[in-house]
Amino acid sequence: MTATAPRHDWTMQEARALFELPFNDLLFRAQSVHREHFDPNEVQISTLLSIKTGACPEDCKYCPQSGHYNTGLEKEKLLEIEKVVAEAKAAKAKGASRFCMGAAWRSPSKKDMGYVVDMVRQVKSLGLETCMTLGMLQQEQADELASAGLDYYNHNLDTSEKYYSHIITTRTYQDRLDTLENVRNAGMKVCCGGIVGMGEDPDDRVGLLVQLANLPHHPESVPVNMLVKVPGTPMENVADLDPFDFIRTIAVARIMMPASHVRLSAGREDMNEQMQSLCFLAGANSIFYGEKLLTTANPEADADRELFRRLGIRPEMREQACSEQDAEEAIVEAVEYEQTRHMFYDATRESA
Repeated sequence: MTATAPRHDWTMQEARALFELPFNDLLFRAQSVHREHFDPNEVQISTLLSIKTGACPEDCKYCPQSGHYNTGLEKEKLLEIEKVVAEAKAAKAKGASRFCMGAAWRSPSKKDMGYVVDMVRQVKSLGLETCMTLGMLQQEQADELASAGLDYYNHNLDTSEKYYSHIITTRTYQDRLDTLENVRNAGMKVCCGGIVGMGEDPDDRVGLLVQLANLPHHPESVPVNMLVKVPGTPMENVADLDPFDFIRTIAVARIMMPASHVRLSAGREDMNEQMQSLCFLAGANSIFYGEKLLTTANPEADADRELFRRLGIRPEMREQACSEQDAEEAIVEAVEYEQTRHMFYDATRESA
């Protein structure tokens, strides 16, 4: 069976038609597409750490880290590298394959770039995939992070272009698209999604997914967040989103971006096990593990493991993908090693 090929020419009408399918038909279609590209019983696990909290100059109306709102969030300076590495080791021990680091910046300053570059190198040395979200990036900053070995860069579009100005005024939609282009040009993978339940209308959810699916390359990771209503932010009293609308968003994302990991992200603390299970059925195959997701609660890792056990789901193991050139270089190195290894003392071998 030929897998569904990714498309980059989705129309609003086509995406609306998916959202309007009967729920069972939509989930069947999404699950069918999911099985063409992924093991349906594997879920990729990431852990997210806030490496710099609060005092962000942006005015994102959903965010407790914005300096524009009084949410009682304790502001923190950039974490020491040793603390970040310790958190990464703990995350790996609990089953995470990717470690994500987030800083509440509009964009990283020149003096901070050295710290985050060193963080990337040290976390990557643990055998974890690395991801960062640091705000907007210029091309030279993206190139520097890529050279350090950063695997993924997260920069969400948040919502549709039409609704965007209702949520954020301190940066434009095009600013976000420019950062995504810079990340791609640097050779990094893209983590990009949005938030639903911010008072948007159904067409805004359609517009967000059309924008993501029509990027020149689909994001390798698509986080779908459900708004966490934080007291003190302008969105603390927004009406609750119908859980079925959230699940539909997951399913349509899976159909429109068939080879991407669709991440069940913020808001899981407010989802019961049945809702989370339907999200997995709809094609979600990535989650954040741990007690905190930047500054909002997240289900305990042990609770996630118990749910996985009951559903027969297992963590996806990290695959070390490489190009043909990388593979050829590895073969050459192996041959050279075999030819010269008698010249070196191998400390791992026991004495005869």
